[in-house]
Amino acid sequence: MKRTHEHAESCEYIHVHEDIVEKVNDRMPAEDDLDDLADFFKIFGDTTRIKILYVLLCSEMCVCDLAQILNMTQSAISHQLRVLKQMDLVKSRREGKTIFYSLADGHITTILSQGLDHIQEDEVR
Repeated sequence: MKRTHEHAESCEYIHVHEDIVEKVNDRMPAEDDLDDLADFFKIFGDTTRIKILYVLLCSEMCVCDLAQILNMTQSAISHQLRVLKQMDLVKSRREGKTIFYSLADGHITTILSQGLDHIQEDEVR
């Protein structure tokens, strides 16, 4: 992702636009919801978890398959899957002695796809 080091500009004089401020304040989510949202996005800050999510975007998988694809130990994969499952990003199902993991819902697919689209915008320009 290309990053620029431009400084944010600020107003030359202070004038609060009360109507805009009030409208935005009325639409702001509750503080607890914003905290939960921040925690949700922290999960995406780990490359291993992102890789797992992208693999699961392609196909449902067991820990053995994930470990093979990502060249990691099953223990490391299991740890990250636990974190992802706690945040409701992945779900699991048992088939005999094997547990298969998949993305929890379509929202996760959308977040991953739009995130990648955003990152790749700079490559197109």
